[in-house]
Amino acid sequence: MRIIFVADFFAEQVLGGGELNNEELITILKTQEHEIAKINSSQVTAELIRNNKDCKFIIANFAHLHPQVIPEFYDLEYIIYEHDHKYLSTRNPGVFPDFKAPPEHIVNLEFYQRANAVLCQSKFHVDIAHMNTELGNLVNLGGNIWDLETLEFLKTMSEVEKNDTYAIMDSTISHKNTGGAIKYCKHKNYKYNLIASQSYKEFITMMSRSKSLVFIPQTPETLSRVVVEARMMNMGVVTNKMIGAASEPWYRLKGHELIDIMIQKRTDITNTVLENLG
Repeated sequence: MRIIFVADFFAEQVLGGGELNNEELITILKTQEHEIAKINSSQVTAELIRNNKDCKFIIANFAHLHPQVIPEFYDLEYIIYEHDHKYLSTRNPGVFPDFKAPPEHIVNLEFYQRANAVLCQSKFHVDIAHMNTELGNLVNLGGNIWDLETLEFLKTMSEVEKNDTYAIMDSTISHKNTGGAIKYCKHKNYKYNLIASQSYKEFITMMSRSKSLVFIPQTPETLSRVVVEARMMNMGVVTNKMIGAASEPWYRLKGHELIDIMIQKRTDITNTVLENLG
């Protein structure tokens, strides 16, 4: 199968959770001998789409996609691999009461409607998207994809002895609400460690030593990789009702049991992608 993967950024450009997930999906598809071309959404033109009508398209984050080219996709085989809420002008349902946006904030609706499927990260994600759009093509992937090396590393970290501290992700992103997590720990008189590192493995190693993660985001997280990683490392999680992972049946699991689920998700998610590409 010839597939064109469209995204605002790829993992070699921006090291975010969505980008890491996309990159591992691309890697798996390549090992299955599918032909994959990556293109930044800002570089997609009407001519490119017309010249590749025989291809399937996976469209991930598309904030930089030129609006005038979107209708070119309508009669093609494509899926939207949704990482947030790009059917909203804000991309953030958290600014609206009960996550329900007024109709004037709904955007890109026909783009979503004409997709073979809109793949969401969790039941929580699907529920919010359906409430706002009433789309009939929403699919719950129920998780993310991690590479096998990372999952093995998380398995090792799950066996690390925990100390009596709470880990807080030291993020400069305001809606991750580091300040709120610190305030919570101070109010509860908990010992806490602020965790920050440009190195993923160092960040995970530091986090693994604490008994729990405190993460109180101010906007809904479609899944929250860091929360799932904490659970895979046998940590508790102190959070609010903004975490997509908590809506999944596997969320009660920890350690090796949860890691085994995520290993299986690599196959399940890839199969769902291929089934919906047609």
